Amino acid sequence: MGADKAPDTAGPTPPVISVRAATATLGARPVLRGIDLTVKPGEVVALLGANGSGKSTAVRSVIGQVPLTGGDISLFGTPLKRFRQWARIGYVPQRTTAASGVPATIREVVSSGRLSRTKLTKLGWTTKADRAAVDRAIGLVGLADRAKDSVSALSGGQHQRVLIARALASEPELLIMDEPMAGVDLASQEILAQTLREQVAAGTTVLLVLHELGALEPLIDRAVVLRDGCVTHDGPPPKATGQHALPGHDHVHPHSADEHEPIRTGLLT
Repeated sequence: MGADKAPDTAGPTPPVISVRAATATLGARPVLRGIDLTVKPGEVVALLGANGSGKSTAVRSVIGQVPLTGGDISLFGTPLKRFRQWARIGYVPQRTTAASGVPATIREVVSSGRLSRTKLTKLGWTTKADRAAVDRAIGLVGLADRAKDSVSALSGGQHQRVLIARALASEPELLIMDEPMAGVDLASQEILAQTLREQVAAGTTVLLVLHELGALEPLIDRAVVLRDGCVTHDGPPPKATGQHALPGHDHVHPHSADEHEPIRTGLLT
């Protein structure tokens, strides 16, 4: 992938994500009210906030699922409208199932994460590199022994692990995860935290939507807190004191009002 990048002769490396004065609405309701967000290469940033704060709308705007009504977004230094290198981004949506009602095995679902890297020009599109990446992703989330099982037989936490493996299969430089720990059992939370630790150690840039830091707190470099569609904090993470740790907020629930909007299960579908 390095051979495709322009030589670093024009100054410092651009941010992986740059959001400037972004505004967005859902229906007639303003959800983002001029937010700024920068994520640098290798950084792990948590997007925090209470119900209806705009967290999920913000990340869905970053990947083009929610159009802005104002402001601009760039990915890897390229304006979002011109960005085409989606294989560089792995996206794990919130609260969905791995197969969306379609019978499929774990391997089949995770293999779909390679589509953004593969040109479908002939029958039997998988290559040795594709298969190795899929095997690695399944192994990272602790499901190697169940790769041939139907996803319909999995628990909620295992479904989430499959979705994360699908995102990792493309070997992304940027991993965006929307509430990865919500509704996940403790065993799966530990596996997901370890998986993320390995990705961060390998240099992956990460943007997480969270309602509490939990097991991921040691990995977080910076926390950006949203309230009513505005950024109210951008700096060190608040102390991990449970669900009441967000500055300027009362009780925080796992799901925000903006997170009840329909979502697609991948970047390109």
